[in-house]
Order: sequence, then C-alpha cells, then structure tokens
Amino acid sequence: MLSQKTRYAMVALTRLAREYGKGAILISELANSEKIPRRYLENILLELKKMGILGSKLGKTGGYFLLRHPKDVNLAEIVRQFEGPIALLSCVSEKAYQSCEFCKDELACNIRKVFKEIRDITFAKLESTTLEVLIA
Repeated sequence: MLSQKTRYAMVALTRLAREYGKGAILISELANSEKIPRRYLENILLELKKMGILGSKLGKTGGYFLLRHPKDVNLAEIVRQFEGPIALLSCVSEKAYQSCEFCKDELACNIRKVFKEIRDITFAKLESTTLEVLIA
C-alpha cells in the first residue's frame, strides 16, 4: 500500500502538471486546493525539488513549478523516491537486490519467479504512466 506521503506527492504533482508553463503556484494555494497539510506538503515539495522535478521561485509571485515537461515525469521515479524499491521481495529488486535467505537456488525458485513477474509488470506500468497521462 502506498504511503500518504507518496499519494500527496502524486496529487501535488498532478496539479502542478495541469499548470505546467503557467508559472509558479504558492504552497498555500496548492495545499488548500488539494487538501494537503501545508507543513507536510513543504517537505514533499523540497524532496521533489532535490530530485530535479520541481523548481521554486521566491517572492509575491513565487511558489513551485515543474522543471520538466509532464511527459518526462513518471510514477516509477516518484514511488521509488518515497516508498523505496518497487519489488516486494529483495531477491527480485533491481535497485536493492539482496539474495534470498530461504532459497537454495534462486533460478529454480517458483516464488521468486512469480514476484519477479509482479515487479516487472508493476514497474512497466509505473514507468509508462507519466504526469501527462494523469492529467489527460
């Protein structure tokens, strides 16, 4: 299950994607319109800025905006940032692989095969789903 933080990140990014190219959005406006607690949202937006997805502008017309086009931001990178590996088992993870303590032979393990398939399908769907797709 996705954490509240990940869901808030996706909601905020979807709103920013709708406003892509129109300038910055104030945190207070984003928090109010999307019903996200402001203090929580501030941390999320800072994390997205460190990832290079968002930019910010100070002043009266300041706020946050997407640095990249909505078609260039996919859900896989958001989920990985806020949730960690996409794989449900570490022995099938591409980014956080660890050998399985229960398998005698990973290549012959049918449990691993099923969870690798789940990881592959999940990753493919998350990677192909961009912010542009979410706002269409």
